[in-house]
Formats: sequence, structure tokens, C-alpha cells
Amino acid sequence: MSAETLSSAKSILSKLVSFDTTSRNSNLALIAWVEDHLTAAGVESMRIPSPDGKKANLFATIGPADVPGYILSGHTDVVPVDGQVWASDPFVMTERDGRLYGRGTCDMKGFLAACLAQLPAMTAQPLVRPVHLAFSYDEEVGCIGVRSIIADLSGRAVKPLACFVGEPTGMNVAVGHKGKRSIRTVVTGFSCHSSLAPQGVNAVQYAARLVTKIADLADRLAASGPRDALYDVAHSTAHVGAFNGGTALNIVSDRAEFIWEVRVVGADDVDALVGEIESYARDVLEPAMKAIHPDAGFAFSEISGFPGLDIAPDHEAVTLAKRLARKNEHSKVAYGTEAGLFMVTGGIPSVIVGPGDIDKAHKPDEFLEIAQLAEACDFVGRLVEDCRG
Repeated sequence: MSAETLSSAKSILSKLVSFDTTSRNSNLALIAWVEDHLTAAGVESMRIPSPDGKKANLFATIGPADVPGYILSGHTDVVPVDGQVWASDPFVMTERDGRLYGRGTCDMKGFLAACLAQLPAMTAQPLVRPVHLAFSYDEEVGCIGVRSIIADLSGRAVKPLACFVGEPTGMNVAVGHKGKRSIRTVVTGFSCHSSLAPQGVNAVQYAARLVTKIADLADRLAASGPRDALYDVAHSTAHVGAFNGGTALNIVSDRAEFIWEVRVVGADDVDALVGEIESYARDVLEPAMKAIHPDAGFAFSEISGFPGLDIAPDHEAVTLAKRLARKNEHSKVAYGTEAGLFMVTGGIPSVIVGPGDIDKAHKPDEFLEIAQLAEACDFVGRLVEDCRG
């Protein structure tokens, strides 16, 4: 990789960081800038807008569209900086001691910058196989935007050979992540004075009983659930994140609400585990509630969810990723990514490999090592060479 390519990647990353694409905001200004950058390189791109038109995915193909090629995928949104104390403006990239500081440098605009910095290499000579750029919105709030990219790809005659998702792995090759379902549960009770408590339906107490059931599930998974040693936490997990309910001590609560999640290794079925909790609510708890008041009960709604990734370590896509990254080992990551959706929903073999340390993401003074950005540029550059045949 040339010094010019790395300089270009740093300049592009600085621009990408300057757009406050926190998930609650629009990403359209960033998308427009990337479109202009692609156009200047002679590359056409396609917007896939969100249903409300306030955000968009961007998809571009460099090379022949009628030949199977490779996707380089990344999300454009970042997490909030609210309440965090930064040494410098989080939306102005700052270089210090070989590091690039700013919100999204690590997660994951650094990978996007590496892809865009290699546009001159992609367009310098005709490619035998295409390189696709897939930049999505709202990954941080449930891998939302990428689903419409995958739907579009599913309708095409030619399916890509593989997808490389550039989440921060330290440029190590990751072959898996856990699947996840997060659920909001609302418990409706029947209010009365606390001196007449048996005549009411205490939503807080019934919610607490279901929370205890979730805790029991978590204990069971930890004690005897399937194991996958490649994960930091080798088993599936269940977790309650927040609980609200009740108004006063002398009032039997008529409403409670809590949010919870299940994350699973490949050997577990996330739908079955979630169904186990919901069935307990319906079959064990609700009958006693409805015996007092027919409107009492539980309501469940999914907040977010995505399938896990579990690609075979000897798959051709993994072998290629290792060759491009100059790595011999593989691992699995604790966090969720869009790779599971590409592989399970889209049928596209997927691997996670990108610059940065996930431990630095989402924190004050998030940073990306310049050496990691250089490695990402090299990875993309080698892929381009491979696609030239």
C-alpha cells in the first residue's frame, strides 16, 4: 500500500467522522458525500431509502455486474456521545500518538474509509470479478438498514461469492457471532387499594415472577447449555436490562414493563428459548391473572433481533479472508453484526474482518490505530488484486 492511499484513507475518515450519524439522526448528508466521491471516481451507486426517507443505504458495484464477486460491507451510523467526556470534539477527527480519535473511527467508519481509499485501484484496470460496496444505516439499533440491501440482492440473478463485514476485529478473521432476540414485555394487571390486594392483579409481582424465570433460564444455560470455546462467554445467555412498574406502595400496580434479551451460540435455538419464556407467561401465570380480571396478562413485542453467524472455518470465504488479512487463525466475536443476516437471510457466505479494537468502540475518546487503518487498506487492496484475476 502506498503512502498516498493511507493519506487518502485518513482524509476520507476525517470527513466521515464529521457527519454526526448517531442512529437517531439522518445519514443522508454522509450518503450524499459518498455518492459524490464515487461519481468522481466514475462509479455509479444506488440509494435504498428507509421507509420514511430520512436515511438510506448505498450500494455500488465496481466491475462486471453479471459475474459473482465480493461485498465489502459496513454501517454508517454510530452510537451517541451523550454524557461522555471527550478530550477533543468527537466529530472532529484528531490524530495523536499514532491514533485517530473520533466517534466512529473504530466502529466502523475506518473500514468504510479504507474501502473508499482503494477506489483508484478498483477503477485503474478492469476487474474480472466485481467488488460491491454496501453501506447501511441503523446497524447500531438492530441491523435494520442492511435488510433492504439483502432483499435487493436476493432478487438479482447473480449472487455474490462472499461478504466481508468490516466490524472491528483487529483485522483478525472472525467466523461467528451469537444470534440475538431482544423483547419488550408489558404486564397488564388490575388496580385496587393495597388493603384489598387479593382482589387485584399485581402487575409488578407477576412481572417479577417472569423475570425470575428468565434468570432461571440464564442459570441453566450457564450450568449445562451447549458450549463454543471460541466465544469469550462460551454459552448462550439471557438477561433483563430494565424494569419499570408501580406508582405507590398502597396501590396494587396495574402495569409493569421490562426489556430482556437472549443471545445464543450456534447449537441453541433462540426462538425456542424465547418461546419457553413466553409459554410460561401464557400457560402458568396468565390463568391466575385472568381468573381475577379478563384483561390482565402479558404482551410481548420484539425490539430487535438478528441471526447468528457460524461459517465453517475451512469455507473458501474464510480461507480467502485469511489470505487477504495475512492471518492463519480465526475467532468468534461477542457482539452482533450484519454478517449473520447476509449469510442466513441472504445466503451469502460471510466473514467479519475489520480494523480496530471493539473494546475502544462506544466509549469516550474512541480511536483507531493508524497501523490498523493501513492494514484495512492492504486487505481491500489485495482483494482488488485478486478480482483482477
